[in-house]
Amino acid sequence: MSGGTAVLLDAPGTVRLAPHTPRPPGPGEAQVRVHAAGICGSDRELYLGSRPAPYARYPVTPGHEWSGTVAEVGAGVPEPLAGRKVVGEGFRNCQVCARCRTGETTLCAAGYAETGFTEPGAMAPTLTLPARLLHLLPDEADLDAAALLEPAACVAAAALRAGVRPGDRVAVVGDGTLGMLALGLLAAGSPAELLATGARPERAALATAFGATGYRHHQETDGLGGYDVVVEAAGAAGSARQAAGLLRRGGRLVLTGLPPAAGPGLDPAALVLAQTEVRTVFGAPPAAWAHAVRAFACGLLDPLPLVTHRMPLRDYEKAVALAGDGGPAVGKVLLHP
Repeated sequence: MSGGTAVLLDAPGTVRLAPHTPRPPGPGEAQVRVHAAGICGSDRELYLGSRPAPYARYPVTPGHEWSGTVAEVGAGVPEPLAGRKVVGEGFRNCQVCARCRTGETTLCAAGYAETGFTEPGAMAPTLTLPARLLHLLPDEADLDAAALLEPAACVAAAALRAGVRPGDRVAVVGDGTLGMLALGLLAAGSPAELLATGARPERAALATAFGATGYRHHQETDGLGGYDVVVEAAGAAGSARQAAGLLRRGGRLVLTGLPPAAGPGLDPAALVLAQTEVRTVFGAPPAAWAHAVRAFACGLLDPLPLVTHRMPLRDYEKAVALAGDGGPAVGKVLLHP
């Protein structure tokens, strides 16, 4: 039975709307009615063909940031799950390898598989996936806001690795969606100072709303330093080096962005001399998802102010172009099936 249309990327730059047939959930699975799917830099890479080969498979329906409502559950899944608002993890981990057993599911030894990149994604009316990947939301949850819980989970992984203690001096490099969500989650740790740096000063007020105590243009950070923790959330050339330069000796650096190959990188000698502790984040394990969903559910994190555009699925290519625009009026772009 046809169920509307879905975005289908046959190859980089080759996209069409294809008939969508909802897949009934098998044992241990749930079928979700998609409410919204977000566009991020990884989606743009998928469209352009610049995402590394092991992390993309064509043809594919994109969409790894999403929210929705459970429509149907398969055998072995508790029936009360049907009708609940949910978000879901993207990594299809094996659950049995050594890494999965320790909770490091994004490092699953079975190989990379992720919703929207190698598995059918949420830019479709429905999405069927293992029910164990779902995280329940409050009945009153705003599903537009909840569609941003995937990037929030990624920065929640960074926040957990940052280990901010009350009274720490903290900085976030990057004023995009990840940077703002990082500010919101780090602010909950009661830092004495929470600096935001970025390339768009017009976002200073938004940074303040998400908990920043100050904002600096990334070209105006000379003379700043002594921070206990710095989270890099820009993924731009040179942003990791800038982040490291803001730290005190013995400070903690958490890297979340994937910068282009060109540009200045970290200086190993400087890291050693300063005894800098460097931590990295790729995706979000279950603990990070639980942290982000809990912060959202109790009102500590509201991603809704980051949403600036809502579009139908047929405007997928326009949405990708818009998300890559980088203009001050463009925040998170959502597609609604």
